[in-house]
Amino acid sequence: MKAKELREQSTEQLQFTLKEAIDALFRLRLQAQSERLNAPSELKKHRRLIAQVRTILSERQMAEEAN
Repeated sequence: MKAKELREQSTEQLQFTLKEAIDALFRLRLQAQSERLNAPSELKKHRRLIAQVRTILSERQMAEEAN
């Protein structure tokens, strides 16, 4: 998902996306420990998505506090 698409989402949608990404990353880490991953690049993809969403949420919070 592109950052532009993430910025267009509401705060509630971003929080839901963040929760889903964290859950998916957790499951992938468990799978990586117990067996071989089909697509190891998925770990990096989910870590990056989590970072993007957290950045956007913190930007919104800082803008809210400034007003």
